[in-house]
Amino acid sequence: MNKTTLRKYANLIVRCGANVQKGQVVLIYADLDQPEFVQMVVEEAYKAKASEVIVQWNYQPLAKIHYRNRTVKSLGTVKEWEKARQEYYCETLPARIHLISEDPDGLKGINMDKVTKARRMSYPILKPYIDRRENKEQWCIAAVPGAAWAKKVFPGMRTSTAMEKLWEAILFTSRVNDDPIEAWKQHNKDLAARCRYLNELNIRSLHYTADNGTDFTVGLIEQSQFCGGGETSLQNVFFNPNIPTEECFISPKRGEAEGIVYSTKPLSYRGQLIENFSIRFENGKAVEVHAEKGEDLLKTMIEMDEGAAYLGECALVPQASPISESGILFYNTLFDENAACHLALGMGFADTIKDFQNKTLEECRELGINDSMIHEDFMIGCDSMNIDATCADGRVVPIFRGGNWAF
Repeated sequence: MNKTTLRKYANLIVRCGANVQKGQVVLIYADLDQPEFVQMVVEEAYKAKASEVIVQWNYQPLAKIHYRNRTVKSLGTVKEWEKARQEYYCETLPARIHLISEDPDGLKGINMDKVTKARRMSYPILKPYIDRRENKEQWCIAAVPGAAWAKKVFPGMRTSTAMEKLWEAILFTSRVNDDPIEAWKQHNKDLAARCRYLNELNIRSLHYTADNGTDFTVGLIEQSQFCGGGETSLQNVFFNPNIPTEECFISPKRGEAEGIVYSTKPLSYRGQLIENFSIRFENGKAVEVHAEKGEDLLKTMIEMDEGAAYLGECALVPQASPISESGILFYNTLFDENAACHLALGMGFADTIKDFQNKTLEECRELGINDSMIHEDFMIGCDSMNIDATCADGRVVPIFRGGNWAF
């Protein structure tokens, strides 16, 4: 891939994605697949006047070895040095950049019962630190190709060819063109206009139907708002958390969801695939799940904690989006969620509450924002999906018809 183009992408991630500020610490989380590109991102962060850039490397084969050989207690214990590091993050509020490239099936075969028990041990200790940083940090998730991921997306190709094809797809859908920063300014403007229209409707519920059997209604919080594209942190820094993104999203009201939804794309959860599944909701809670592949994993996911079976997000994404129109199944939530309408089980977003800046996190949750240790998006959009909004004044307004915006 052309290094000039990759340099533009690295600059986009730093300047438009995380929007690194002068004197800020930057954390980069990356797999071992693209060290040269990680180096570019580090260089761009220092050009943005970062005070320090810290790279934390991940490697799925090592993770499998750790899960196999360590005990639940060892995996789930939060050491004192980790608490000190979390406290440091709360005090310094670093910009976080996640460069994802992992194999969608890379952790297949691990003992999920052990992983689940360990996470349930550690999460209550880590949660107070996470809550303290909520909406205060900038962060950006972007992607680079990994060999196993590329072969999954483009089977039958030579690895080098598949890697190049995946680079092309990532850069195209991320709007890395002659002027990526300007392209993202326009894209954010378009998403903001969509959100404005949706918010002016004063929607109280959304009803989803599709030919595959999806028939589902979800309630919205009276004080909630649709968001999309860039966000502004409580430190008053504008950033783009996802590159790419095509969604207008909102966090629904906990306890108000009825009906059944059918997945339209696979879900990669903790390095394992869940495919062709359905979830039925009663009183807001997922009460029945089925899957052709990974059903036990899906059940484990919704039992992670009390909030894992409730919804944290409803996102509207048209079929007429660059990712969907590419025809590529990425086996990666960052991309596949931006090719189709999706829901998320687990944690909701406090910044979807109007005037959240003047409310505590607890007050936002009291209004109906769900809380959980997970936030897992799954895709339900298709070319037969219709969505109708019931507004506070009783009007029923079409939002989607045939998988695309109805306005």
